Amino acid sequence: MDEDVLTTLKLLIIGESGVGKSSLLLRFTEDTFDPEQSATIGVDFKVKTLAIEGNKAKLAIWDTAGQERFRTLTPSYYRGAQGVILVYDVTRRDSFTKLENWLNELETYSTRNDIVKMLVGNKIDKDDREVDRNEGLKFARKHSMLFIEASAKTKDGVQCAFEELVEKILQTPGLWESDNQGQKVQLGQQEQDRGRACGGYCSIP
Repeated sequence: MDEDVLTTLKLLIIGESGVGKSSLLLRFTEDTFDPEQSATIGVDFKVKTLAIEGNKAKLAIWDTAGQERFRTLTPSYYRGAQGVILVYDVTRRDSFTKLENWLNELETYSTRNDIVKMLVGNKIDKDDREVDRNEGLKFARKHSMLFIEASAKTKDGVQCAFEELVEKILQTPGLWESDNQGQKVQLGQQEQDRGRACGGYCSIP
């Protein structure tokens, strides 16, 4: 069934409780949005296949609870992950300032030095913004992360966030292994700087 799938990737979504991690995941995997989305208990898990330049990657996406009381799950959750999406809420400055804590945790438990990181400022559909886009971009550049602002509610930037993350992983030698032994993949250079294809949302430092 999966003979045309190039590789399987483990992705994580982390960040404070209530920033919209589950909503982003639901929008990406099922194209739905629930304004009454309840807090994640422990870990949620979804699988989706994504085609990047004709190469199919199966994504195993882990959505974690942001609350402290579930942190015991942490080490196994990070193990083997190739990509991580750090989410903050642009209307809650505290969710932005606590990103440092999440990065520290990632460095502590991640088993790969070259894990690809994507910073997502969620809820840009709201008017009461507290974190400016340039602040997010500056933070992402400081920590060598991809960056995008998004809205799980309106769909803005969601697909792009996952596509850019996966593309970057596939462009990183040694970060992933082909499910089809001996198959080589060559991603085109012209796709490297395609921010315009994402409607101007993506910024790659």
